[in-house]
Amino acid sequence: MMFLMENWYLVVALMAVAGMVGVYIGRFLKMPTSEQRERVKEWLLWAVTQAEAELGSGTGKLKLRQTYDLFIQRFPALAMAVSFDTFSLWVDEALEEMRKLLKENKTVRELVKG
Repeated sequence: MMFLMENWYLVVALMAVAGMVGVYIGRFLKMPTSEQRERVKEWLLWAVTQAEAELGSGTGKLKLRQTYDLFIQRFPALAMAVSFDTFSLWVDEALEEMRKLLKENKTVRELVKG
């Protein structure tokens, strides 16, 4: 008992490290499956297209913020498990797909560009 009282800061530090490890393990276990990831990416294509139509070109950070806010509303549990950096990479992939669609599909181009 005396050891714990004299070294309380070590006990607190160990508990903090154990808590952090627990959080990381929990996040790892909550990671989305490949099927969930594909659904989110399909939805992201729609979301970035809507953001492009509403905000236009040259507003990248605003579009990313709008898309992230929609993502949090649509997938709240998944938003806790996916980092913003990962989400940003997914948005970049969706933007590439949207650019392909804009080049290849006249209807989509008219929808986005008005």
